[in-house]
Order: sequence, then structure tokens, then C-alpha cells
Amino acid sequence: RPRHQDRTMSIAILHADPRIGLLDNWQRDFPLCQRPYANLGRSFDLSEAEVISVLSECQEDGRLSRVGAVIKPNSVGASTLAAMAVPEERMEEVADLVNAEPGVNHNYEREHDLNLWFVVTAPDAAALAATLERIARTTGFKVVDLPLECAYHIDLGFPLDGRGNARRGAGSAPHRAEPDEDDRRLLAEIEDGLPLAPRPYAEIALRLGWKEEEVLSRLAALHEAGIISRFGCIVRHRSLGFTANAMVAWNVPDHRVDTAGALVACHNIVSLCYRRTRRPPVWGHNLFAMIHGRERGEVKAAIESVTLASGLAEVDRDILFSRRCFKQRGARYSNGRGAGGHRGAA
Repeated sequence: RPRHQDRTMSIAILHADPRIGLLDNWQRDFPLCQRPYANLGRSFDLSEAEVISVLSECQEDGRLSRVGAVIKPNSVGASTLAAMAVPEERMEEVADLVNAEPGVNHNYEREHDLNLWFVVTAPDAAALAATLERIARTTGFKVVDLPLECAYHIDLGFPLDGRGNARRGAGSAPHRAEPDEDDRRLLAEIEDGLPLAPRPYAEIALRLGWKEEEVLSRLAALHEAGIISRFGCIVRHRSLGFTANAMVAWNVPDHRVDTAGALVACHNIVSLCYRRTRRPPVWGHNLFAMIHGRERGEVKAAIESVTLASGLAEVDRDILFSRRCFKQRGARYSNGRGAGGHRGAA
């Protein structure tokens, strides 16, 4: 259970809008117990039924994507960030074609010559490559593949009072070499999130033909191993007012990039920080960070602060503000091959 000193919202705000309190304080460390929603309710003097009702409402109005797991990239299946240069008059058409691929889970228009950026996940490297090839063939545009080389911080939690994450992600946790087949079945079964029901883990167990205790113990082990990097409320930041969002990318000399990445990642305002492959001449940057805010000036100021503090003031960079979100949902690694074929989403 999160400690009270880790909570970022004031008591007054929590009581004024318990939806915000639940979303803010349970973006990680979601209870692994038989009745987790009852556990959440005790933090806010809400009944189990009231918590389920609040979370259902947040899903319906778009604030909450799901209650579930964020998977460490490339620990289950394969994933990449990709980009294309698309003429403005064809942007919506091409975005729809990209979205039609089941493995695409995020797709954004950004301010840059490379203006359509999307994340692709797949069960394995061959399926990932096939997806990228289909997108290039279907759209008629070259896909710039920017695979992950090193993750310094990946969290995507959004403290709703704007003061930065109270704790960092689990990037330093130990990792198993490979999840086993039952781990994969379980992760596939919760791709769309936990059921909003009194005993969600029991419902998952029933679908898998397992005992509730096995679901709980496996989720705990996957979280401890770092394969699940965060477990909790996965919010949709744009629906919560975080609309001035920017990806900043630096071209850091190779011998400095790991040091710089660690420095950038330590800032609470940074939700993502990682090293990716350069693709000259179309893309020459290797260090990426994502900063979300409510106002453009706030984000620009945060970028300048992080840049100076990380010793990157003289390094070439690009700032790519988001223009439109075409798709945002949880990652898909199973291609619909979860237990029993059940598919019900960051």
C-alpha cells in the first residue's frame, strides 16, 4: 500500500473529487489482495461499490484507460517507436491506416518534418518487422524504425497536482531473463485491465482455469522482477488536462549518453527517458525524454531546466510538441491469443 507521505493531493481536493484522488494515488502499487477496491476505498472513506462506480465512470469519460499493468519494453515480446513524414493533407487518412494495425498502441501527430509517431508492439521481433513493413506498404511512406537501446526511466504516471512524481519508476529492479508461458497467458489476459468487480483476480483466475492465489502470486513476482514496471490506474493524460506535451530529443555523443540519460531521468517532471538508435540522415538524435504539462510555456520551461541541469545546453536538440492524439491504449503482445481467446485497453 502506498504510504500516506507519498500521496500528492491535498485532503481537501481528495474529498472534493474522489475520482481524482483514486486516479492520482493508485497509479502504482495497486493492491494485490482478494478485494483490492475495498482496500482502495478505506483510503478515502468510500465503500467497495463506490470505488468501482467511480473507476467505471472514469473509464466511461475517458480519464482512465484501465486498471492494470505497464510492461517493461521488450521484456515480453518486442516493441519499437516509429515515425513517418506525412503530408498534412493526408495525415488523417494515414493515421487511420496506421491505427488499423492491432499492434499499434500509441499514435501521435507531432511538430516536426517527421510528424507521425507511433509505438508498435508484437509477440516477437519477426511479427514486429512484419507490422512495420505492412504499414510502409499500405501507406506508401517510409517508416523510420527507432528501437530502444536503453531505458533510463519509463513511468507514464501523471501526478495530478502538477508537482511531479512522488517516486520514480522501477527501472533499477532486477529482471528475469524471460517470462514463462503461464506468465504470458496471464499478461495477455489483463491487457485490457482488471475487471471492475469486487474480486477481479478471482475473475481472471476463472478465465485461465487457475486459482486466485496463483494469479496474485504471479503478478507479485512479475512486479518484483520488473517485468511489470507499474501496476495500477493507467490514466489518459490528455483527458486529464495534460495537453501541452512534448518529446525532446538530443544528439548526445555516444560516450556521454548514459551519463546524460541518468541525469535527465532523475527529474520528476520527466515521465519517459531512454536511448534509441539514430537513423541518419533523417533522424540523428539518440536521447529521448517526454514531458507532459497543462500549458506550453510550462513545458518549455521544464525542458530548459532539465537541459541545463543535465549538462546538455550545448547539445543539438529537437522539441516535438504533440498536435493530435490518434490512438492511446495499452500495449498488445498477444495478437488476441490470450487464454481462451478472451479480449475485452495507455
